[in-house]
Amino acid sequence: MSLIRYSPIDDLFRTFANLGEPGGRGEFLPDVHIVEVENAYLIDVDLPGVSREGTHVAVNEGILTISGERKAADAEGARVHRSERTLGKFSRTFRLPENADEGGISARSEHGVLRLTVAKQVKAVPRRIEVEVH
Repeated sequence: MSLIRYSPIDDLFRTFANLGEPGGRGEFLPDVHIVEVENAYLIDVDLPGVSREGTHVAVNEGILTISGERKAADAEGARVHRSERTLGKFSRTFRLPENADEGGISARSEHGVLRLTVAKQVKAVPRRIEVEVH
């Protein structure tokens, strides 16, 4: 019998179930790193060599999709001697947790990493309402 170590982060990755897989040759699946902080989920997607214009982020009914294309950046007339880069179209799709705020998603790109911040919904805080006497 073997034991499998449990990690609470496993539940988060199950929540962010990846619905997309690479479709075949010429496609790649960018690496992602997902963490949860107090008021948001942070999703980093490694996209070196992918332009801002080549990256698309969409959300619809709790499904977050990151897609685009990495193209060759070789100079015209260049002879390629070796290339180990995966080029082509990509798509990653994640189901957001129920407490994610679809209207509170922001994206920025820096040094080849796309950082998505998915805000959590603000919980209703009980408050006391004073009754005025007239």
